[in-house]
Amino acid sequence: MGAKVFSAAVIACSLLLAAILLLHRFIPNRWLNLGSLIETFLPWFGLAVPVLVVLAAIRRRPLAIACSLLPALVWFQMYAGLIPDKHVGDGDFRVVAHNVNAENADTEATAASLLDSDPDVIVLVEITEEQRAAWDEALADRYEYSVAYGTVALWSSYPVAASNEVDLNLGWARAFRAEVDIEGEPVAFYVAHLLSVRVNTEGFTSEQRNETARLLGEAIADERLDRVVLAGDLNGTVQDRSLAPITYQLESAHASAGKGFGFTWPADTPMARIDQVLYRGLDATGSEVMGATASDHRPVLADFSL
Repeated sequence: MGAKVFSAAVIACSLLLAAILLLHRFIPNRWLNLGSLIETFLPWFGLAVPVLVVLAAIRRRPLAIACSLLPALVWFQMYAGLIPDKHVGDGDFRVVAHNVNAENADTEATAASLLDSDPDVIVLVEITEEQRAAWDEALADRYEYSVAYGTVALWSSYPVAASNEVDLNLGWARAFRAEVDIEGEPVAFYVAHLLSVRVNTEGFTSEQRNETARLLGEAIADERLDRVVLAGDLNGTVQDRSLAPITYQLESAHASAGKGFGFTWPADTPMARIDQVLYRGLDATGSEVMGATASDHRPVLADFSL
């Protein structure tokens, strides 16, 4: 390949990468849900930056080098805020959320890992009927109050005043609301496990997940309490536009008070943060991803002050 053609290819790839990073919101979902797929793994596009810089430097073409630095600047502007640790304190209460995996046969060890962080509220999703008794046995001594609907559950050291299923139009329970009295202040906890997405020959198949997000977003929008926490597996990142019915009205505890990208799935080599703790009406004081358990997801922790 000639030097000019090589440099032109580097320039074109650099400009395309910068455009994807900067204008990803304008990438349509009409074809294979491409926009949502790109947004789910958007941080990983930064891996192409050093490759382009090296290729541009090989030919020592000033224009190619300048263009290769453009996506680096865009990526840094988008994600530099995630690098520093924004933890500011322990807060008034701690929430741990975990997709425990329906095939998880080591409830005792998984529970011990979660309890080590001394949470006030534990949110678990993807619990099977067979696992429920084991989880009750593991957590009942530490948590007086519990709520469960279908495959989602919550254990709390604070009183639970009321609860109700949030209907996601699935025919079985995957979300609920619980009003938890924390030091005399009512906090609405939403626990949810949205439907899974798939990447296959049809693209990023997420229509059912998107519908559950819409219904959950409507329930949260109707919430009468000022203080709200949503915890669970949303099967999507906060960048995914299809979760906008939820994310437009709630903040990410990790974005506010965590460090790094906070990837949670898959547990062995996390590539995306699909397990979330979102909130409003509170101050997030800390957030982290906990160590791997016997699940295929990693648990997440968030501290809040009233």
